[in-house]
Amino acid sequence: MKPLLITDCDEVLLHMVRHFGEWLGDTHDIDFALNGSAFEGAMRRRGDGSTLEGPEMWALLDGFFPAEMERQTLVPHAREALARIAEVADIVVLTNLQDHCRNHRITQLANHGIVHRVECNQGGKGNPVARLVAEHGASVAVFVDDLATHHESVAKHAPDVFRLHMVAEPSLAPKVPPAPHAHARIDDWRDAQAWILERFAEV
Repeated sequence: MKPLLITDCDEVLLHMVRHFGEWLGDTHDIDFALNGSAFEGAMRRRGDGSTLEGPEMWALLDGFFPAEMERQTLVPHAREALARIAEVADIVVLTNLQDHCRNHRITQLANHGIVHRVECNQGGKGNPVARLVAEHGASVAVFVDDLATHHESVAKHAPDVFRLHMVAEPSLAPKVPPAPHAHARIDDWRDAQAWILERFAEV
């Protein structure tokens, strides 16, 4: 069976936070400043400086997906890296969006020249990664994501999967420490491609 790459989308294949922040400012008069991966405390109203809390914050994120997804831009070298990896491996994009966004994400990625299976998920990614590896019968699998919590989940539920931590947004990457449960941290797809192909070649 072929090796399997399971990759996240936002801040791995497509830039999201920079465009989400622009939309918040242009449309809602809200400043968005991430100081890491957590959205909590990152949104402030320009009028009074107050911080948006949970329900209102997540409602705005739901307002971005899928209506404003066309704002997102491709991470440099992601398309070329996936094309090379696809020569030897199956690829699944595992994205934490609501299920109704799946077709929008498929179309969005296709418009950027990335055409692979897309699965939506809510919550930790460990169980869905384990299911995908079993479904594909992959002898070796690599998981790529920007959030440390998902690497911890995959380490727990699919420990044999190689885990690559990637934060492809240059303004965010220096603020995010390497995920403790990842095998490596690489933020550039040219180097990531080489690392992934090396893992696949070890079998």
